[in-house]
Amino acid sequence: MYNPKSNKAEEFISHEEILSTLEYAEENKNNIPLINEILKKAKEAKGLSHREASVLLACENKDKIDEIFSLAEKIKQDYYGNRIVLFAPLYLSNYCVNGCIYCPYHKQNEHIPRKKLSPEEIRNEVIALQDMGHKRLAIEAGEDPVNNPIEYILESINTIYNIKHKNGAIRRVNVNIAATTVENYKKLHEAGIGTYILFQETYNKESYEKLHPTGPKHNYAYHTEAMDRAMQGGIDDVGLGVLYGLESYKYEFVGLLMHAEHLEAVYGVGPHTISVPRVKKADDINPDEFDNGIDDDTFAKIVACIRIAVPYTGMIISTRESAQCRQRVLKLGISQISGGSKTSVGGYFKPMASDEDSAQFDVSDRRSLDDVIKWLMELGYLPSFCTACYGSGRTGDRFMEICKSRQISEFCHPNAIMTLKEYLNDYASEETKKIGENLINKEILTLGGLRDKVCENLAKIDGGQRNFKF
Repeated sequence: MYNPKSNKAEEFISHEEILSTLEYAEENKNNIPLINEILKKAKEAKGLSHREASVLLACENKDKIDEIFSLAEKIKQDYYGNRIVLFAPLYLSNYCVNGCIYCPYHKQNEHIPRKKLSPEEIRNEVIALQDMGHKRLAIEAGEDPVNNPIEYILESINTIYNIKHKNGAIRRVNVNIAATTVENYKKLHEAGIGTYILFQETYNKESYEKLHPTGPKHNYAYHTEAMDRAMQGGIDDVGLGVLYGLESYKYEFVGLLMHAEHLEAVYGVGPHTISVPRVKKADDINPDEFDNGIDDDTFAKIVACIRIAVPYTGMIISTRESAQCRQRVLKLGISQISGGSKTSVGGYFKPMASDEDSAQFDVSDRRSLDDVIKWLMELGYLPSFCTACYGSGRTGDRFMEICKSRQISEFCHPNAIMTLKEYLNDYASEETKKIGENLINKEILTLGGLRDKVCENLAKIDGGQRNFKF
């Protein structure tokens, strides 16, 4: 039985409810009066149920699809404005005991070079990332209790936070590691992590078990209930995501929204972020072998419908996607992107061609961080390296309270301006700096009562001070 307040995976992600929802959406995909009613509700920007959102995703009427896209743009602007947060992944280890058939790190892959970063190698990687200008990292590691125990992850986080190089500092470490225990989540919380990220890959239990034939990740319930244990361990910012292409995208869409509804129903806090990765080519992985791939038009529609259904969540797109694809979905809902990314272990410090052999997936957008920053500004976006909410304790329900009331811009906009100024002074090319200074001068004019204080802080940044925040 479907029960969003249940603590059992197969009850808050009910297969029967998903099938019923998909049937309802198919029956009503051209029901214009109903679609209009759903869109009217959506314009209140308070979100939609999984069933309502599924009707919009299934809709085939071109005029209504255009309306869906326009509404997604408006909601994105109302909640997040023109800010785009930048981050980079840092791969600590590709040792893994699981048999996931879509990932080159699977245990059966005997020819992929296996590597685990030492503290000194982590230091080198982080300094290389700091020298690009990054302030926010997402650490990644395969599941291996011998090579990657929780102690290794905790030591790595401590190492990262304590690396100070010139004006560089990593101010937020998000963590993407395998499902673990409440006790281990408590340890991660005490280590000061930002968001705990765990992709479901697929919410279809039968498909999930086939895609994860061996290893601890085979346990569907344990994996799906991980966010509950993370919340119980004190981590109040969690990030969801599925890997589009493994299962029917419509099925995954419903499961994802049901998971968000479950977190809201039980903890009063939905997902801090939702990621939208697609299966990509990698060592011994051919995405064409999976028969649920989606084209760019469908991908854009998924992003728009997630933004409408879960207006408060941050939405993430990585360098898996091309610059062209990323540009299209930025306005439809995306609020965070990676830049200058490497998906191999040790790929930032003295990168070598052989690093590609150990990459988790092919990177489509290979531009440098500086090129990505310049590109964003030329498109009218305000690049942000802000971590002020994390640094000020505005996480979980405290963050959601200001986000849902659409007060986030009162903090994020001035903080974005100040962190962009830091980037321009410390890392930007001359061309990027020129574009950025013009953008900052324009953005300052949009500020209200904080304008004078922001201008004062910008002058202090020119004088060498760093890390101002509201």
